[in-house]
Amino acid sequence: MTQRALCQHCQRPEKTCICAFVTPVNNDIHVVVLQHPSECSQTKGTIALLAKSLCSCQVIVGEDFSDNEQLRQVFVKYQALLLYPSENAQELSGELNNLPQYHALENQNPNNIIKPYCLIILDGTWKKAYKMFMLSKALKQLPQVCLPAAQANAGQYHIRKVDKKNALSSLEACCYALALLEDTEKYQKLIKKFVKFNQFQLSFRPKHHLSTKQANVLGKN
Repeated sequence: MTQRALCQHCQRPEKTCICAFVTPVNNDIHVVVLQHPSECSQTKGTIALLAKSLCSCQVIVGEDFSDNEQLRQVFVKYQALLLYPSENAQELSGELNNLPQYHALENQNPNNIIKPYCLIILDGTWKKAYKMFMLSKALKQLPQVCLPAAQANAGQYHIRKVDKKNALSSLEACCYALALLEDTEKYQKLIKKFVKFNQFQLSFRPKHHLSTKQANVLGKN
């Protein structure tokens, strides 16, 4: 069987290359994506586009991050916030001074050294993200933040079926959170490219398999 030619930049088959949607953005707050192993080969996932667009972003693959050395190094360098809608999550408002302080693990700071914030997001289905959160004591000890309802319900992710209405993709959630934390609109250009990426992915589906809403999205192109 002949191997499909791969794009040298995104390592995807040339037919499904995502390079046209990559949008360089200089994010001030470092992003750490904890990605469930099942998402690594998921072509419908948005993390590949996010990681190639943000200037400061790292992806760590795993399910239980209790003793993950890469994550521990993140904690040493940054004051981490976990973007996760738990019962204790604080809604982001754009005011950094109102964010919860970091008191987890060996990151406790006896010398009062001010560390820069970083944003941690979980990449997986809702069920898998919940399992990742519950398995890791390190994650449960982090300050947790969530998006305001206006952003949380503004999802434009029509590629994958989800259990929650208007569920956001990892890229959308990350961009909305960074925009609030950094008080900037510079992530809008990446969101706009994401919408086109979304439509590009839908274009590979036979139209009779699309929902009415998805077909309308394609029909606008």
